[in-house]
Amino acid sequence: MRIAYVTETYPPEINGVALTAARFVRGLRSRGHAVDLVRPRQAHEEKCDRRTEWRVPGMPIPMYRDLRIGLPVVSQLTKRWKVDRPDLVHVATEGPLGWAAVRAARANGLPVTSDFRTNFDQYSAHYRLGWLKGVVGGYLKHFHNATDRTFVPTPAMRRVLSDQGFLRTEVVGRGVDTENFSPRHASPELRASWGADENSPVLLYVGRLASEKNVPLAFEAFEAVRARVSTARFVVVGDGPLRRKLESDHPDAIFAGSQRGAALARHFASADVFLFPSLTETF
Repeated sequence: MRIAYVTETYPPEINGVALTAARFVRGLRSRGHAVDLVRPRQAHEEKCDRRTEWRVPGMPIPMYRDLRIGLPVVSQLTKRWKVDRPDLVHVATEGPLGWAAVRAARANGLPVTSDFRTNFDQYSAHYRLGWLKGVVGGYLKHFHNATDRTFVPTPAMRRVLSDQGFLRTEVVGRGVDTENFSPRHASPELRASWGADENSPVLLYVGRLASEKNVPLAFEAFEAVRARVSTARFVVVGDGPLRRKLESDHPDAIFAGSQRGAALARHFASADVFLFPSLTETF
């Protein structure tokens, strides 16, 4: 099949949706599918307009200046897919570029599917915009109901969305690369760099350092552990708008920044307890 894959976020950005999208595209291509990747161009990237990838104009997200969204290039996408017609358009994100992709697919009579990956309506309360929750939720429902199928990560998420009026949902679960993410990648040297020995429990958080991730609860959990075991360590992997404040408020924590690939696997394997307090995840 020839598949047009449209996403608002993609590496070199580091976040769950970007990394999942990249794995999905690699998986499709490794199975012989031709993929036309459409995504925003990052500020430091060169222009790219090939049959396999188009980097569209974009702009920074106001709350995340290091992340970008694509502009709603409806007419350009309509023309692109009319000249080089895909068998399917798949839209991974619901931003302006995703909206444009749904419009362009429909204009060309193409089947279009979508992913529900992020509870954006729940984010509003974390940025003093709780009054927008209903508006954002209504937009998400309208967006996905305009596609032929919406893929969700769990049966529980499917039930929640169905109760809200989302139509034609299908569960496509997530996997874990057990070769890369394995206990055998544990590193005594890495633990030592954290000031931990075999008797020191190491707690680990991996994720964006942002309000919607409920990160302060992870620090509360660590302090509860440290009150019982004084040698406990807390390692924080990730970056985001809250990092500077968290570093200031918690000087004893180890902030490792963003990690990828083998380095990320070593961090997971070398810790003892994984903390992930977010209440807004879809998986």
